[in-house]
Amino acid sequence: MGGVILGLPGPWADDNLELSDHYTTKVGGLPDLPFQNVNSTLLHCSQCGSKLCLVLQIYAPVSLKRTKIDERLLLVFGCLTPECGSSSLGWRVLRLQKSCDQEISKVSQEVGPLIPSTSAPKTNWWEQLDEENDEEMDLEELQRAFSEVAAKVSHAKTTPRKSHSKTAAKSSTLSPTRVVDVKTPVVPCFYIYTEDEPSLKDISICSNYASLSIKENQSDAEDSVQEEKWSEEGYEYDKALTADRTYLKFKKKLDAYPEQCFRYSFGGKPILARAEDGEAGKCKACGGSRQFEVQLMPPLLYFLQEAADESQKQLLEAWNWMTLLVHTCSDSCSQSSEKSDDGSWIITEESILVQFEKPFNGSQEVGFFFPQQELNHRNST
Repeated sequence: MGGVILGLPGPWADDNLELSDHYTTKVGGLPDLPFQNVNSTLLHCSQCGSKLCLVLQIYAPVSLKRTKIDERLLLVFGCLTPECGSSSLGWRVLRLQKSCDQEISKVSQEVGPLIPSTSAPKTNWWEQLDEENDEEMDLEELQRAFSEVAAKVSHAKTTPRKSHSKTAAKSSTLSPTRVVDVKTPVVPCFYIYTEDEPSLKDISICSNYASLSIKENQSDAEDSVQEEKWSEEGYEYDKALTADRTYLKFKKKLDAYPEQCFRYSFGGKPILARAEDGEAGKCKACGGSRQFEVQLMPPLLYFLQEAADESQKQLLEAWNWMTLLVHTCSDSCSQSSEKSDDGSWIITEESILVQFEKPFNGSQEVGFFFPQQELNHRNST
């Protein structure tokens, strides 16, 4: 399968109830369903019966050996009740996709890109130029066109902050508000842009260049002290006797991109925070095997806490997981008893495994072991 796609924080929504479409990838807010009604039991906590709130919506088209599914999304829900938020029973994931009754297209096995609708203009500026009867464009117009495209890309990659909420671009041309049940819990909403995780080879090359750059700008004496210092830190990081080696690998991946909210790799391998990952089970619809697709990462909790009000912060404190692992049907089947009103969409509940924080043996200098607290520390400095 392909590599890993990282979900990174984009702009805050102007309104947590902002209406978008199912092609949007975002954290929080309300789900943007491509149809009207969903079986209410799927949107309630299986443990306490309370209404679940949306945690993550991912537009996730896939192409398998004999089937291409463009209309497909994943919805991850969580319960804000303290007793449930800290339990694996308080989490639920739904896979929504169009029924595959249409003609099957034969394509090679690959994963479609995760593209939030906020980052793609409805028409490309170069297509608009072709529609102008091949009129010549001077250099100033060309430069202005490039500047507009660069500005859009730069804006889409802004880390979410409250001060940006009023200037963030709308994710669609639909109405930014909608009527919802006041009892439906909603957490702060921000949009996601995606980026391919570089390979280990690329990271190694970048690291070598960075090391050379540092040495060129320092004296020989400073080099000696600095190299000795980093050597000691590397040993402490990799050889600490009280550290869990599975977690150390998890932390290295997290440190490489400290803002990653999720990691997507259809059919790939997750990075575990703890050695035990549980069983994903079989697909409830077709009985086939499940495979890994996406995992939620601790920075997602940090950004939610940053924008939450006081009452929400107290509820979000119950979400103390290290990572949520989502496994879906390996065939992304369309065999489901739950369907939309017109029968064109299927709704299937998939598997979500929760790995919670737990103290490690030995010294508990928690800033070293828990990325959530490390992020708080970085923010305060």
